[in-house]
Amino acid sequence: MNVLNFALALAFLSLASIGSTLEAVEPLPMIRVSDDGKGFVQSESGQRFIVWGVNYDHDSDGRLLDEYWIEEWDTVVQDFDEMKQLGVNVVRVHLQFGKFMIKADKPNPLALGQLAKLVELAEEKRLYLDITGLACYHKQNIPDWYVALDESQRWRTQSVFWQAVAKVCAGSPAVFCYDLMNEPVLPGKEVETEWLGGELGGKFFVQRLSLDAKGRDRQQIAAAWVRQMTDAIRRVDADHMITVGVIPWVFAFGGGKPLFYSPEVGEPLDFVAVHFYPEKGKIDAAVEALKKYEVGKPLVIEEMFPLKSGVEGMREFVIRSASHADGWISFYWGTPAAELKQKPNATFSDAFVATWLEMFQTMAEDAKSGTLAD
Repeated sequence: MNVLNFALALAFLSLASIGSTLEAVEPLPMIRVSDDGKGFVQSESGQRFIVWGVNYDHDSDGRLLDEYWIEEWDTVVQDFDEMKQLGVNVVRVHLQFGKFMIKADKPNPLALGQLAKLVELAEEKRLYLDITGLACYHKQNIPDWYVALDESQRWRTQSVFWQAVAKVCAGSPAVFCYDLMNEPVLPGKEVETEWLGGELGGKFFVQRLSLDAKGRDRQQIAAAWVRQMTDAIRRVDADHMITVGVIPWVFAFGGGKPLFYSPEVGEPLDFVAVHFYPEKGKIDAAVEALKKYEVGKPLVIEEMFPLKSGVEGMREFVIRSASHADGWISFYWGTPAAELKQKPNATFSDAFVATWLEMFQTMAEDAKSGTLAD
């Protein structure tokens, strides 16, 4: 090869390398609701986007993310790599109110700074974040002053929380959505005394929006709260989607209509997010209940796990729900399937979670491409 040809070859290789690098760092596209309102698409190209994600809520010791993400940042980075290997495109994180608010009107700058770091990590790993807020899962992290607030004061400081979070996230394409609260519930005819619902495994996942209806119906309370939270976000972020992850009471009670996704309440919400844990032998009922949440907006099963259905039952539910849902989000607690199976004293629970993670990974590409089939 003469000198000229050698130089041309080097130039070609250099250009190829540059092209490859440019392709690798192509900006992450924003995700939005499609123009016809039937699903999600990449903002610019209009290419369909189907959610296949995990809840990254706590680690194997039960610690919530914002309890260790500063001191153990390397663990978070490693977990994001592991979730990427699982084939997910969305990671749902849960932010505790008590970690993000110092006073009713004063957000915690340290927590907000770490959230910004998490958003940057998501951009780097090309993963989208479902940011669920106002969590009060661990009672020890709930400030006494927060518990003492009345309804209007509580809603006001919740608005401050959301505006602060949205201000951090507003410019990032890695934010898939804001989930206003995990599984909010409304008071009944009797006046309640506790803001939190029942305990599950040392955590309180359910939270009341009000303790006293004061003559209002449930839709009026829910609509006012949703509007106040979404207005707070929209003052600083007009683009990212907003939802509320709900217990599917239609499924739990065997009938009725959705509350948060009724026209009176759900107008400001961009898509439906429901949490399904179907039972073995009752997959038909779960799929029928899911249909009640088809309200003309995209539908995401934001929580699912084969706790009651078994691994094969959950696989059947996902496949059968594919014609109704625009995404599914399971769980990842920081330990890959291979590690769970190789633990010296592995339990039945370890083996069960490992089996599900393996199944979940095998379904990833078909789920994201919309080609799930039995």
